[in-house]
Amino acid sequence: MLGLYGMPMPQRHFTGFETAFGEIAPRLVAAGHEVVVLDDLSTGSATNLAGLPDEGAHRLVRGSVLDAQLVDELVERCDIVVHLAAAVGVKLIVEQPLHSLVTNIRGTEHVIEAAHRHRRRAFIASSSEVYGKNGDAPLHETSDCVLGPPSRSRWGYALSKSVDECLAMAYSREKGMSTVIARFFNTVGPRQSPAYGMVIPRMIEQALAGEPVTVFGDGTQTRCFCHVSDVVRAVLGLLDEPAADGDVFNIGSTEEVSINELAQRVIALTRSVSTVVRIPYDEVYTSGIDDIPRRVPDTRKLSSLIGWKPTHDLDSILRTMVDHAPTG
Repeated sequence: MLGLYGMPMPQRHFTGFETAFGEIAPRLVAAGHEVVVLDDLSTGSATNLAGLPDEGAHRLVRGSVLDAQLVDELVERCDIVVHLAAAVGVKLIVEQPLHSLVTNIRGTEHVIEAAHRHRRRAFIASSSEVYGKNGDAPLHETSDCVLGPPSRSRWGYALSKSVDECLAMAYSREKGMSTVIARFFNTVGPRQSPAYGMVIPRMIEQALAGEPVTVFGDGTQTRCFCHVSDVVRAVLGLLDEPAADGDVFNIGSTEEVSINELAQRVIALTRSVSTVVRIPYDEVYTSGIDDIPRRVPDTRKLSSLIGWKPTHDLDSILRTMVDHAPTG
């Protein structure tokens, strides 16, 4: 999803990640902005934008960031660009590596070129995947990116997001373009689909159905999950901060949990009769995938600049997602 926004005169226009922009758009509209969303709906639904405060202040354009002309036309009519469009989800990345590379690299190139051409400020969404196999914790923005072999699709995705960052930084440094880059660490929230390898919605769906809750690998790997509303606050805070220009920031929670513990917490919260079943990665992804034992962000840079910190702990995130999970 690409988000473009601006305000009705004398204000500004927006274009923008399915779950994230479904939260960003209402806040922008409520603040008096006009919002345009460009999305091909390949991994989401138009219903995620339902309930916006004023339908006259927003619209959805069905299309792709791979359509350079369409991107250019929309960017020209906006003031700020929020680029959240990407091929995401481990399942999609592993099964369709070419689609992932083309969407992420060429799509970002179209967005940045249009934003530069029309002198618009651009927010570029990156990923914690750029850190690759780096086992340091916490990971800060200058930590090394340690990638595995190109034969593993996961590293193609990580490389594509790194290229996106390099493009944005090059435009900022060489051409003076106003850009902000953020690396998201496992954003979760209501309306997130379990279809593309997103672990929390998948586990909740399984637990509510009384099915085995599947853990890939041995389950000792740890992750941090950040509620989408906290992520949105960080995005909007960075957009409002001129000092963020030309820089990159981690956005995520620092509350660490193993995937084994996560499965048990989901089962307990849903009062499910489900049991935990561990599946080797090679049985899940036939092309193979390298796992990351630990991934924790250092968010001090973000906090120092805009005073941000998460307000939702993991238990509250899980409760919210269970409460909003589809039934039947």
